[in-house]
Amino acid sequence: MNGEITFDDTVLDYVSVTEARKLSGLRLVLGAYTIPGPWREACKCLFDVKGIPYVPVRTADDGAKDAELGRNSTQSELIAWTSQASAPVAIWNDERPRSAWIDQLNLAERLAPHPALVPADIKQRMQMFACINEIAGEQGFGWSKRNYLIHRAFEETNEGSTEWEFWSVLATKYAYTPAAGRLAIARMVEIISMLGQRLESQIALGSRYFIGDSFSALDIYWSTFYAILDPLPPHLCPMATDYRPSYTNDNPDIAAALSPALAAHRDFIYKTHLKLPIVF
Repeated sequence: MNGEITFDDTVLDYVSVTEARKLSGLRLVLGAYTIPGPWREACKCLFDVKGIPYVPVRTADDGAKDAELGRNSTQSELIAWTSQASAPVAIWNDERPRSAWIDQLNLAERLAPHPALVPADIKQRMQMFACINEIAGEQGFGWSKRNYLIHRAFEETNEGSTEWEFWSVLATKYAYTPAAGRLAIARMVEIISMLGQRLESQIALGSRYFIGDSFSALDIYWSTFYAILDPLPPHLCPMATDYRPSYTNDNPDIAAALSPALAAHRDFIYKTHLKLPIVF
């Protein structure tokens, strides 16, 4: 393995955690690789946009649920390597593993300063990091969608079932509480509304981007996280079919809060800056 990404139409050339630990360069632990998990897709895009080659690392052979439930020995290997059991993780040579979105972005900027994904202007930089945190940080947009799904699953599944077990593991892992579940939709609506207003203000100024007049990491994070409301169609996002309903919005309050500009922005960013079709 020389660190280059190899493709057929839709599949990355994964290595195991054991193999990855023997390599140098950049390795991205990507978790379950049949769905467009927004954190993993954003992480991939940061390095893809900058042309930084990486070795994709698998954490499970049997899909997202087995990865979360720890039903494979790879999870213990991942913990031994990265001191945690979630993906994505970026590991550069012998440096510390980076499992937080902000650390992954800063690593990408250091390894390839151009094209810059972080604005040079301090006010724009502060705005960008604050908005990404509302999307990808704890209790942010993606986190709240997960709380909503857990909350709904506990209402609809039978205690003791395999489905209940899966969602219970997620609930523990991500500190779910019933209160957080009840507030999840309102939190998502608040964040979506803020982003929609920001984007519409930018469009009024003649910009297609969230920050200033140029492409930034915020455009990547919104575009990849939009998948948890409306994934790209199958020919552009060949995700596991069983997961598509969970990724599609079914809440009228969220639908009402979504500015059409937010969907158009996702399509523009993928068409102009990111790789299509999405490669798993």
